[in-house]
Amino acid sequence: MIAVIAKLALKEDKIEEAIALLKELTAKVAEEKGTLAYSMNREKAKPNVIVMIERYRDKEALTLHGSTEHFKSFSAKIGALLTAKPEITILEEIHSI
Repeated sequence: MIAVIAKLALKEDKIEEAIALLKELTAKVAEEKGTLAYSMNREKAKPNVIVMIERYRDKEALTLHGSTEHFKSFSAKIGALLTAKPEITILEEIHSI
């Protein structure tokens, strides 16, 4: 399994717009083969930071996710709503329950 944590620091006046884009993306990601989980979360201490927690069956599923038209379209739009480059951490899952 592959897990991904993506932190998106949003411009204060663009939070709702970004959340709407992420909800659109999440609906399409739910149809991707090999995507096991894709959740949007907010940092309590920093409400303008959205944290995506993602789980994929394998490396191929993660590659597929990044190559979809809906992800490419999202990526082209989200940049203008961010205060910094997204912080992406890719993890190899060792054990889960």
